[in-house]
Amino acid sequence: MAEYKLTLEKREITGKKLKSLRAEGKIPSVVYGGKEPILLASEYVATEKVLNGAGYHSPIDLDMAGKKHLAIVKDVHIDPVSRKIINIEFQAISAKEVVEATTPVVIVGFEESEASKIYHFAMTQSIEELDVKAKPADLPKELEIDASKMKDVDDKLTIADIKLPEGVVLADKELDPEQVVASLYDPAAEAEKREAEAEEPEMEAADVPADNGSKPEEAGEGAE
Repeated sequence: MAEYKLTLEKREITGKKLKSLRAEGKIPSVVYGGKEPILLASEYVATEKVLNGAGYHSPIDLDMAGKKHLAIVKDVHIDPVSRKIINIEFQAISAKEVVEATTPVVIVGFEESEASKIYHFAMTQSIEELDVKAKPADLPKELEIDASKMKDVDDKLTIADIKLPEGVVLADKELDPEQVVASLYDPAAEAEKREAEAEEPEMEAADVPADNGSKPEEAGEGAE
């Protein structure tokens, strides 16, 4: 049984008529994975709450007019103006089937590291999520990577540092284990660098030598 549950109703409305459905506070959705796609709708507030928790990685128990299916979110369509959800695509899955899901990568322990507590370095994260494969019950909510041992500004966290839970593998087997997930930088040094660059005087055109060693106005004298 999945941690997240959502009750939906079947719908006949499609196309431009979906506007009236959304006006009633409902989100249209479709479930793929069976013989035919199933058209559904659900209450906006309840659906948004489930999506915020499950994301693209946790299985959801869909109660579709009394029929239950296990699914994961395949895609969420957002209105570019209102930023509200306007449509959802679900992918039906089997509890025994290995599925692929996009999972957030979360850095933990950095506040306890020497890099943070003593040297006051900051961290930049270059990989925010990874695709993994696992059975629905084994799909992790997130992939943790421990930064508590970081010390020097040149220290980095790589894909190899991620501890995958049992039963979970990376979907892309070609990923370089040395690919950088997060690295450190010194905010104080960066600030000093920006200040030094700001203090450098701008060179005027008259001070810039021409190719022949003369100043631009000298190089142009006598030219017809």
